[in-house]
Amino acid sequence: MYDIIEKKRDKKELSKEEIIFFIRGICEKSIPDYQTSALLMSIYLNGLNERETADLTFAMSNSGDVVDLSDIKGIKVDKHSTGGVGDKTTLIVGPIVAALGVSVAKMSGRGLGHTGGTIDKLESIPGFHTSLSQEEFKRFVNEIKISIVGQTGNLAPADKILYALRDVTATVNNISLIASSIMSKKIASGADCIVLDVKTGSGAFMKSPEDSIELAKAMVKIAKSVGKKAMGVVTDMDVPLGIAIGNSLEVMEAIRTLKGEGPKDLENVSFALAGKMVELGLNVKEEQAKDLVREAVSSGRAINKFKEMIKRQGGDDSVVGDFSKFGKSKICYDLASDVNGYICEMITDELGKAAVVLGSGRETKESSIDFTAGIEILKKTGDKVKKGEVIARLYTSEKGKLLIASEIIKNSIFFSDTIPEKKPLILGFVSSDGQYGSNDSKTFFEKF
Repeated sequence: MYDIIEKKRDKKELSKEEIIFFIRGICEKSIPDYQTSALLMSIYLNGLNERETADLTFAMSNSGDVVDLSDIKGIKVDKHSTGGVGDKTTLIVGPIVAALGVSVAKMSGRGLGHTGGTIDKLESIPGFHTSLSQEEFKRFVNEIKISIVGQTGNLAPADKILYALRDVTATVNNISLIASSIMSKKIASGADCIVLDVKTGSGAFMKSPEDSIELAKAMVKIAKSVGKKAMGVVTDMDVPLGIAIGNSLEVMEAIRTLKGEGPKDLENVSFALAGKMVELGLNVKEEQAKDLVREAVSSGRAINKFKEMIKRQGGDDSVVGDFSKFGKSKICYDLASDVNGYICEMITDELGKAAVVLGSGRETKESSIDFTAGIEILKKTGDKVKKGEVIARLYTSEKGKLLIASEIIKNSIFFSDTIPEKKPLILGFVSSDGQYGSNDSKTFFEKF
């Protein structure tokens, strides 16, 4: 291990065998944390090339359970988001794609910090089970084309070890380490094709479009190196996606969107992601994928598929037509604007933190979630606001949390006298050959 650290410290390339030795050693606990931290810092400062990044990812993906989805008929398509606020797209794209005959065998995570988790959202549906046996999981996908479950406890364990150390050694923000962390779990999850929603902006992990594009490129190249098809979609997270932030609030908004009644921004991003999944899964052209996605929603097939998934996983599918089944928050508070003007900026991750304060997320590992807590953002960047007009509606079960959350929200929204320049919602995409296309070109995304 000393030789490996020295080699990367001196900006030399690590061999595949050295990377495998390193990953095996941290899993077997034969390499101490101080040496692992030293190598992580060397990688952070000096980087990894494409081959090293791919070898690290593959070694991490094979460090624990590798899900075998060969029992599931047809092409299996997965989708991953790098996180965000109000990002409930999995709940929308999964049923749309499954309704079109593409298998969606998805393992999702819980909330992390200001980023909500798909599993927490699904568990706000009364009776919904996210813990299934592998046999049930595969059977459900074969029978109805979709199942969404929690990640297994031993999926890419090397990533958990490395991430815990990166978190305390200031080595998180490195493209190769981020890409290998995400893709190791995606590869171990067993899908054939992966659509990657890479967020950028104040509510995203990657703050700049340039970094988000580089991350998308790195992940697509990793997928290609292990024989999987992938597509990266770079989307804006300078503003929360949709209106709702919070578990049951987001499920209700997803249901509205599947019925064709959702917010336009959420619909645009969700339909674009679903279109790319359909392109990969059915091997069709982008124009045809676009038409198929819209038909799945307008015909009611998508919302019926969501109901079918809920029922199959033990949930009460009547929530689709009766939102009262989600329960009601004890306290609802309308937050009004103190000024006149146009909203020119929103610090999106702070809005996510405000929702966590209200009870929608975990402040510690031991924290419990209030499924009914959250925020509805009624005014967003570019909107004109009058003094006294409601800009956000807060839901919580504890009155004492309102003051803290209200102050966070007020300090996260900025006003100007002029209309701000509108930013594109979908900045571009990275294709399977690693090429980046901007939203200004005649691309699939413009058509949405």
